[in-house]
Amino acid sequence: MTHAPVMLLALALLFAAQDASPVEFTPRELRKIARLGPLGAPPADPTNAFSENADAAHLGQFLFFDKRLSANGEVACATCHMPDKGFGDGKQLAETLERGTRHTPSLLNAAFGRWFFWDGRADSLWAQALEPIENPAEMDSDRLAVAHLLHADAELSKAYTRVFGALPEIDDAERFPAHARPAQPGSADERASAWDAMASADREVINRVYVNVGKAIAAYERRLVRGDSEFDRFAANLALGKPADMPASAQRGLRLFLGKANCVLCHDGPNFSDSEFHNTAAPALHGGELRDTGRYGGADLVAQSRFNASGEFSDDNTGTAARRVQALKQFSETWGQFKTPSLRNLKDTAPYMHQGQFAELDDVLHFYATRAGAARQGHHQETILQPFELSPRETADLLAFLASLEGAQLPEELLRTPESSVRNKD
Repeated sequence: MTHAPVMLLALALLFAAQDASPVEFTPRELRKIARLGPLGAPPADPTNAFSENADAAHLGQFLFFDKRLSANGEVACATCHMPDKGFGDGKQLAETLERGTRHTPSLLNAAFGRWFFWDGRADSLWAQALEPIENPAEMDSDRLAVAHLLHADAELSKAYTRVFGALPEIDDAERFPAHARPAQPGSADERASAWDAMASADREVINRVYVNVGKAIAAYERRLVRGDSEFDRFAANLALGKPADMPASAQRGLRLFLGKANCVLCHDGPNFSDSEFHNTAAPALHGGELRDTGRYGGADLVAQSRFNASGEFSDDNTGTAARRVQALKQFSETWGQFKTPSLRNLKDTAPYMHQGQFAELDDVLHFYATRAGAARQGHHQETILQPFELSPRETADLLAFLASLEGAQLPEELLRTPESSVRNKD
């Protein structure tokens, strides 16, 4: 009996040693891992000819932090997409001029996406960047005000001209009023009337300036890529047949991710997202019926947008992205579907899901494992998602794997407003 504590200690050490043993992945698992990493560079965006232009990215970074793009001068893109919160806002629902109905998605690694917003109502980063500026619930500004701001600020004008060429002359107040924009859903005001009163050619001049603002912001957002994670290094070494070091718990979590939990079903590819849409039956934030149409409404909005990849403002309106949006159909099956988020860099982007329903990652894992609280609203849902047993140790292993997806920190100079909108100011 006197040896019992020693025996327990020995068993504990034995289990600890077993826990530290690396996982021997099967050839099938290795093939799956090869699809997941390393991250690499984001795909090119032919719809934005300025996406890799350093001057455009610098101007876009300045505009991203510029509160003058909002009607009240108090809201910038960075108000919701905060660098210290993983370029999200840490709230369940977005909140600027009004409280929104969805959680603010992170912009980290957004350049890897095909669709933007939870419902995919934009098909490029530059089209996405334009909507909040005029959205009455977000920044509530207008494209005429943006054009006049560029004219009025000498440095902004210089920065714009360096990238896009000279700004158009818009001094004639009758032709180019101080404020005008197309009618916004649920907000027909005098700015819509002023827009309708403008000559068609003048509206197109302003549209081009406005699109260029979006393309500059998108060029900056393309630089918000955090790769080189612990998992990326592990996957790269595995592919080269080199010793691959990652904590044993994270390796076990990776095996669960690929197998029993089957997270890879939707979280596939180097950005850990299939970039498509699914109805996971996540419960509404405050209970009750699910009323958000998700992809069903988003598909129609992106198809009708003049700023989509097949439109006249796209720099590649016959390419792959254009064909993708032209092929969109509005199916009833897409009702309540939302875009699969990336699983990279989750540490600073809580809460999670499209309404921030879950405060912690283990809440998310519990929901998928047990399907507890899943909403059944009578519309099409993912039938492949079935409950499965997840022990405390397995939960810890999956969380360890997700932690291995934290990428290298972004350069400090990308996390704040530049001193000037002009890069390498003379």
